[in-house]
Amino acid sequence: MKTIHVIGAGIEGHEGFSRRALEIVEHADILIGRAGQLALFPDFKGETLVIEANLAPVVECLAAAKGAAVVLASGDPLFFGIGRYLLRNLPDAELEFVPNVSSVQYAFAKIREPWDDAVFVSAQGRGMKGTVDQVVAHDKIAILTDAVNTPSAIATELIERGRDGYTAYLCENLGTPEEAITRTDLKTLPDLSVAPLNVLILIKEYEAGGDGAGPCLGIPDEDFATVKKLITREEVRAVSLAKLRLRHDMILWDIGAGSGSVSIEADHLMPNGQVFAVERNSQCLAYLKKNLQKFNSRNITLVEEEAPHCLDDLPDPDRVFIGGSGGHLWQILEAVDARLSTGGRVVLNSATLDTLTAATEYFQNAGYELEVTSVNIARTRPLTDYKMFEAFNPVFILAAIKE
Repeated sequence: MKTIHVIGAGIEGHEGFSRRALEIVEHADILIGRAGQLALFPDFKGETLVIEANLAPVVECLAAAKGAAVVLASGDPLFFGIGRYLLRNLPDAELEFVPNVSSVQYAFAKIREPWDDAVFVSAQGRGMKGTVDQVVAHDKIAILTDAVNTPSAIATELIERGRDGYTAYLCENLGTPEEAITRTDLKTLPDLSVAPLNVLILIKEYEAGGDGAGPCLGIPDEDFATVKKLITREEVRAVSLAKLRLRHDMILWDIGAGSGSVSIEADHLMPNGQVFAVERNSQCLAYLKKNLQKFNSRNITLVEEEAPHCLDDLPDPDRVFIGGSGGHLWQILEAVDARLSTGGRVVLNSATLDTLTAATEYFQNAGYELEVTSVNIARTRPLTDYKMFEAFNPVFILAAIKE
């Protein structure tokens, strides 16, 4: 079986190749790479092919090749490189990868910063929203930018979201005589002239846009801005989240999000997940947005529409929390049931017997495993001469598992 070697070109040019890599190139019959990479081997005697934007000719050439073939890539071929494309289009057994130092590794070395705890994103693959979503979800991130999603554009988007608490390292033209590394902040970055060839590293220094309060289980009710105290109280919230059985990478629908208290705490419990906070009430939305800003929400998408109509556009959920239904409980439950996979959970909070009865009837008829918990809360009143308990209305928490 033939072997196609995919060799990473180091940041230092020809001197960056290992002895083994140079020997492989020396014995190759076909050498494929971008024009600058092929120029590193001016004395190569075999056939050459320049890689253009369209990679199909590369695959055609490699598939038809009879002799030894070498593909030159940048840095590590499997790190946002041509390696992924070749693996999709050629037999795995024919490919052997010889990695080199990537531009991102080199950039971290130049700024003297460990990178084993960093996240890596290509803006070309994710676009602006996906890139910035990843930034706000992590403390250290390296971004391979493109002509549209530039460092300036990324910084502007982060500032608009109130996420300016990052130190920025702009690493330009790495490994060339024009190499430049600039340490700055996001507010200054949009004013800088940036070379097209760059790596942007962002390291969080502080939580911007808030008062330093971070999300945790059982956030005090008074910390949330809300309409007439329409909020899932902290004790009920803790039990509801426990009944949801959340994992780090799940998709959660929070229907009738209100103040966003459940979404915000769920966001903390699911660092790699997605939360879709659905709310239609304009008054609630104003406070919900303030709370998302205050608690530096990372993976919450606000859906400013009425359920169940807006649910069609959301990805299928693993978990669903229903804090309010706006009079459309039965239709919402039907929509949820159509999208929820087997083993998925729905947690519904009810303060009235009417909602409890209707939801119980639906879940039993639909074949769900149902558990109902009654939560009765009484708290002492602060700043009083005598410690009296103030009782709140009981809340029924329905936890339904789809079988």
